[in-house]
Amino acid sequence: MINDVMTTKEAAERWGLSQQSVKQLCIGAQGRPPRLTEDECNKSGGTWLVTRQGMERLYGVEKEI
Repeated sequence: MINDVMTTKEAAERWGLSQQSVKQLCIGAQGRPPRLTEDECNKSGGTWLVTRQGMERLYGVEKEI
């Protein structure tokens, strides 16, 4: 579903993280491998997209605003 895919910016806002932190889930950081799988994170053009399932696997259900 389209609602299950979002930009790193949107995911950051929805889970209370920084956009850079979500991007690092896709690309890894400081020599560590990415925490999101290829099925949970993809780059489209210049924009990283992540799935709700991947974010929930790592951080639990989305925080209520």
